Amino acid sequence: MFAEVESYREGVQGRNRHHRSAVQPCGRLNEQEILIARTSKDSWMHSEFFRRTVRFASLLSLLLLPFVGASQESHPPHWGYSGSEAPKRWGKLDPAYSACALGRAQSPINITHPVLADLPTLKLDYKATPLNIIDNGHTIQVNLAPGSTLTVGDKTYDLLQFHFHHPSEEYVNGKNVPLGAHLVHKDSEGHLAVVAVLFQEGNANPLIDTLWKNIPAEKEKAVDVPSVSIQVVDLLPTERGYFTYAGSLTTPPCSEAVTWYVLKSHSSVSPEQVARIAKIYPNNARPIQPANGRKIQQSK
Repeated sequence: MFAEVESYREGVQGRNRHHRSAVQPCGRLNEQEILIARTSKDSWMHSEFFRRTVRFASLLSLLLLPFVGASQESHPPHWGYSGSEAPKRWGKLDPAYSACALGRAQSPINITHPVLADLPTLKLDYKATPLNIIDNGHTIQVNLAPGSTLTVGDKTYDLLQFHFHHPSEEYVNGKNVPLGAHLVHKDSEGHLAVVAVLFQEGNANPLIDTLWKNIPAEKEKAVDVPSVSIQVVDLLPTERGYFTYAGSLTTPPCSEAVTWYVLKSHSSVSPEQVARIAKIYPNNARPIQPANGRKIQQSK
C-alpha cells in the first residue's frame, strides 16, 4: 500500500515537470491548449493509478477508525467528590451519566421505616482468594478470582470485587458510620446485587489491616500479592440480617436495577484503620438520594 503512495508521488512530480516545460513564457493559453489540459486532467482522474490511491486512502481511514474509537472510549469523563466533579454535577459531565441526575431509584438512601418481611437468607459461599488490590483513584478496591458466590432464594450471583467508602454511604434512621464496604456481585444475566457492610469504631479488623498494608503506591494500577490469601467473610458481622431495596450504583454511570442488601449488624474497625483510609480519601461517599416512595424491607 505504501508503495502505491510512493508511485503516486513520483507520477505527480513527473507531470508537474512536464507541465512547467510546456507552459509558454508569455501570453495566454489558446483554446486548443486549454482543451488538452482539461483532457489531461480528466484522464489522470480516471486513471488506474488515481483509483488505487483513492482506495488506499479509504482503506487506511477504515483501519484507523477502530483505534480512534477505542482511544475515546478508554478515557471516560473524570468524576470525583468535590469541586466541578462533585456528585451533584455527575449527571452533567457526560450523557452516559444522565441517570445520576434523572434516575428515580438512585443509591444510597436513608433507610427508614423498613417493612418486616419473610425474606430468604443470604447464603454466602466465599472462597479464599489471592489478593489483587488497586487504588483506582476513587476508592481502595479488591478484585476477586472466580468461585465466590452469593445465593438469595433462587438467584445466584458471582462476587466480582469489594471496595470501601469513607464515611459509609448508607444511612439508617438518619445516621451513618465511619466506614462502609460494598461487595459487588453479578448473576449470569448481568443483574447486579450489592451487599453493604457497615463498620463502627472499635476493635481493629484483621482483614482491613492486611489490605491497608498492601495498598499500592501507584494509583490506577492493580497489584497481585500471591503470598497473601484473603477470606472475604472476615469483613462481615456474624449476624446476616439485612435491609433490602431496589437502587443503583453509587458512582457514575449510576446505573439502576441494582438490588441492595444492607447488613443490619455492624462489623468493627479501629480508629487508626479509619484514619488510614481518611488520609487517602477524606470523603468518597455520595450523598443520600431521594427514596421516591421505594419499598424498603428488612429480614426477620
